Amino acid sequence: MKIFPLEVPVPRRHQYLLGCISPRPIAFASTMDKQGNPNVSPFSFFNCIGSNPPIVVFSPARSGRDNTTKNTLDNVEETREVVINIVNYAMVQQMSLASAPYPKGVNEFEKTGLTPIPSELVKPYRVKESPAQLECKVLDIIKTGTEGSAGNIVICEVVCMHIDDRVLDEEGKVSPYLFDQVARMGGDYYCRVIPESIFKLPQPKDTSGIGVDALPAAIRNSTILTGNDLGKLGVMTAIPRIDEAEPYLQEANGLTVEELHKRAHSMLEEGKVYEAFCLLMVKD
Repeated sequence: MKIFPLEVPVPRRHQYLLGCISPRPIAFASTMDKQGNPNVSPFSFFNCIGSNPPIVVFSPARSGRDNTTKNTLDNVEETREVVINIVNYAMVQQMSLASAPYPKGVNEFEKTGLTPIPSELVKPYRVKESPAQLECKVLDIIKTGTEGSAGNIVICEVVCMHIDDRVLDEEGKVSPYLFDQVARMGGDYYCRVIPESIFKLPQPKDTSGIGVDALPAAIRNSTILTGNDLGKLGVMTAIPRIDEAEPYLQEANGLTVEELHKRAHSMLEEGKVYEAFCLLMVKD
């Protein structure tokens, strides 16, 4: 399927984009107008783009229905301040309720039953129920268009962070196992970060692996080994030597290449990367 975005209706284009770029973190943005009226609303066009200085961006897009702007956008243009509250599962229903198109002046804190608490360095309230609250000063607002569904990129500097101790591990780091975060997907779909969905993948920060292109052709072109399998082997810094592979001769004895690759695949899934590599080299 090939799609040229400007050749399809905006609602369909919107669905394709949000369905593919998923899941997305949620910025539960609390703002305040010049008169001191509070507002809180969720936005999934949101991310962190740097830590020195600490910069986050989110986009309260123009309405795709009537091309109006969000109260959040109006408020940050007036006051240049916002609090980004991070959403967990315990507050997801209240967060969703806050996304309703309430008219300007309606207090979403009252509508949702969420608790406003004072911030340290900015005027907008924080959401007490949020496990992490980021007080921000607005540095710039970039308008990407004037038609309905056009984005407004709000660039913010985080000036104060509040993190619930209950989501920190023993080292004082934010734990995905304790946070219970939720993320936005396409349409009415969300996802929840539960222990079963979390996995660790060590990053090759200090050394460069040999790469998939350096693997022997018999391994690289295997019909059994998956792309993930090859990626694990490619992270290794060297191909095992013949003497390193010799202890695996007995295990490989009598196996066809296909059977050996299946055995190596199982070992790779168990995290035995070096052992699997040695086994594969026996038949190479």
